[in-house]
Amino acid sequence: MTVPGELPLFSNVGERGDWLHRPRTILVDSEQLESGEGMSAEFKRIAANEIEEFRADYRRRFPGRTLDEVSDTDLLREVMNTVGKAGKLGEQVRCVVSVSMLTEGWDANTVTHILGVRAFGTQLLCEQVVGRGLRRRSYAVDERGFFTPEYADVIGVPFRFIPTVAQTKDITLVPSRRVYADPERAAAKITFPRLTGYRMELADERLFADFRDDTRLTVSTADFPTETTVVGVVGDEETLDLAGLHAAREQTVAFELAKLLVAEYLAVVGQQRPWLFPQVLRLTRQWLREQVDYHDDTFPGLLLVKQKARQAAERIMHAITWVEGARVSTVLPVQRSFEPVGSTADVDFFTTKAVFGTSADRCHVTFVPLDGPGGNSWERAVAKALDTIPGVGAYVKNDHLGFSVPYTHEGITRQYVPDFLVRLDGCDDGMPRTLIVEVSGGQKSPGPTAEKAMTTRESWVPAVNAHGGFGIWGYCELGRVSEITRAKQTLETAITALRELAIPARASKGAA
Repeated sequence: MTVPGELPLFSNVGERGDWLHRPRTILVDSEQLESGEGMSAEFKRIAANEIEEFRADYRRRFPGRTLDEVSDTDLLREVMNTVGKAGKLGEQVRCVVSVSMLTEGWDANTVTHILGVRAFGTQLLCEQVVGRGLRRRSYAVDERGFFTPEYADVIGVPFRFIPTVAQTKDITLVPSRRVYADPERAAAKITFPRLTGYRMELADERLFADFRDDTRLTVSTADFPTETTVVGVVGDEETLDLAGLHAAREQTVAFELAKLLVAEYLAVVGQQRPWLFPQVLRLTRQWLREQVDYHDDTFPGLLLVKQKARQAAERIMHAITWVEGARVSTVLPVQRSFEPVGSTADVDFFTTKAVFGTSADRCHVTFVPLDGPGGNSWERAVAKALDTIPGVGAYVKNDHLGFSVPYTHEGITRQYVPDFLVRLDGCDDGMPRTLIVEVSGGQKSPGPTAEKAMTTRESWVPAVNAHGGFGIWGYCELGRVSEITRAKQTLETAITALRELAIPARASKGAA
């Protein structure tokens, strides 16, 4: 005769006295599982109902497999290894009563309570048992980028490794949401190229440069120390200075910068073009005369320091995009050798951030995660605007999407992650168009932020458009607009401009 247990959540018997087809509580004895001699008749009798139900569940889940080679021990071990895991044999198990078990090698991440009901032989066993409650269930981060706290209550285990001196405070756990690409919204899918860099394709005629405010460079002692004192554990004190660089002539600096440009910035698929050196040297000299500001008694030789040399080369390279006085598409993309193309179909993660529910016909992904405490008001405004602007076929927040713009700042390659991608529909020429939207734009100051925007506008967008296989792309920066009306007006202007943008003359789907 079976009767329901006192705790309904853990009872293996229903209210009517019938044995549940999927047990919620199991009894496991590690000596029985690890002995190699199979389970004893007594233990099999105690666990007979559990074993039979797990066998039936195995048949339902794997109809094409046979149970002839699966022993009762293998079944119970599989159940133990999959406790709390969706779609597995142990999915419905809520309570495990173990004998000499759970000391190591068990990776269930849903343990909330540990209760010791017998004496422990050593302190090490206590620590191992408590360790079963230390695995995290969720790795979703909050608006600060931290994991939310998770707890397991331990009762009856004399654990003294980390003594507790204060009462644990009650903390409200923040629920996490699953943000994923809904297969039923596949019509709103957005694809994009994944780049590792860019290559310049310059004609071999006379080169020109367009020097602007964003190609200027300031050199000051705030950038690096001009004198360093070194004192070892033993030995005399030594002072290192930049006397050698101070003696470097401007002609030497121009020569070294031009050599760096030809070797690393103007090579095509790894092949250098040394015949461009005289022209690059001429433009480098012009840049040194017109575009460099020296503060704090600094001097040209400081541009030979690796960090400053790369900053200089980047600015000169941004200017060398003119051939015979006419602007041409000289930048081509370098795609990843693996996974060269990404899409919204790959998005699937959990988050504890505030979210904005997206329109089913305009966004492949179910939610827009909002950055910042309480949710980012301007990101919410942009998402609302994109849900209503005519001509927007699809949009997505660039969170766990894998879309980034490679750029270089101070000689270090970094990745810029814009906020939104917007796909336009209904273009007259049939060419797909995609708009990159940066919400925190507005006033760009010198430094990495300005470098991100400049690289996106002058390298990433021209390179992808010249490739021709991904349609036409554009870039839009928005200020911190909290009003949906203002966000909508700014976006509509950018969308109209992109819609009217002509197909690049050099676009070729075979280019890579």
